[in-house]
Amino acid sequence: MISIAKPLMSEEEKQGVLEVLDSGMLAQGPKVEALEEAFADYCGVKHAIATSSGTTALHVALLAHEIGEGDEVITSPFTFISSANSILFTGAEPVFVDIDPVTFNIDAEQIEQAITPRTKAIMPIHLFGLTADMGRIMAIAEEHDLAVIEDACQAHGAEYRNQRAGSFGTGCFSFYPTKNMTTGEGGMITTDDDAVAHQCQAIRQHGMRRRYYHEELGYNFRMTDIHAAIGLAQLQKLERFNEARIANARFMSQHLEGVVTPTVPDGSRHVFHQYTVRVPDGQRDALAEHLKANDVGYGIYYPVPVHRQTLYTETLGYDVSMPEAERASQEVLSLPVHPALSEGDLHAIVEAVNSAC
Repeated sequence: MISIAKPLMSEEEKQGVLEVLDSGMLAQGPKVEALEEAFADYCGVKHAIATSSGTTALHVALLAHEIGEGDEVITSPFTFISSANSILFTGAEPVFVDIDPVTFNIDAEQIEQAITPRTKAIMPIHLFGLTADMGRIMAIAEEHDLAVIEDACQAHGAEYRNQRAGSFGTGCFSFYPTKNMTTGEGGMITTDDDAVAHQCQAIRQHGMRRRYYHEELGYNFRMTDIHAAIGLAQLQKLERFNEARIANARFMSQHLEGVVTPTVPDGSRHVFHQYTVRVPDGQRDALAEHLKANDVGYGIYYPVPVHRQTLYTETLGYDVSMPEAERASQEVLSLPVHPALSEGDLHAIVEAVNSAC
């Protein structure tokens, strides 16, 4: 079976973990600090704050921007549910804006009509490794004095007009095992704002700004040095991993037939966390079965948009129509694109898709 994802670990990651175990400094320590410095430099920002997951990164970033009860945050319904749920964690309300059917990202041209006096922030999601339309989004945010919290959990190294994801507003990344780089589990917040950075640092560690002095409510959202040691090794390989993903995606786009392949807008660097195609005419399930029969892994991200999840419809009472997100949820299918694919794997994926379509 050609897997949909495959984390790549080698001696560098193993040696880093062993060094931490030998040091006795297992919790948040020098490896975490080193990863924060290296990741901030990679993204082109002043600060990076490590957390225990991408979800906690989003939660902390929202709190650091003082988003809470009664506030609204504009975001996309076509994403993993943690994006919207992190807004709920603060007591604020997610307000959904439909997606661009070509990029699968939030349709920036629809954002302004969703702004109300309660709107506090915009949370664009850089889905599948492609940045949202950050030029338009940042202009809207500046005009309406809104914070921008980038959900860059799938976009390590993605770029919009030569600027890295996570460097426009306050960025949030995930290091889950399937991501373009991993720490096993973990997250990161990126920002140029000193005040936001210091607030994030306090919130992720029980509200402490100095040891055992707690000035506000915080959480235990720290990263361990074990995870950071893996991340340091992975970060050194990230560009090589990304270039392999881009090359694999290029090969498939050149050879696939019968499906709608991903579009990369001018001025964008898509790092293909997922290689996601559209399968029109109600044929997605048939293609999925054919791929399975031919030992090709696949993923459907996401079969139910957030605003149609039971939590949102029945518990929270959401009753909104997002036609493009709803249509995409019935047509998308992701194919393997990870760096571990061989040339033979790529040919097998293409042959399996083309023979079905």
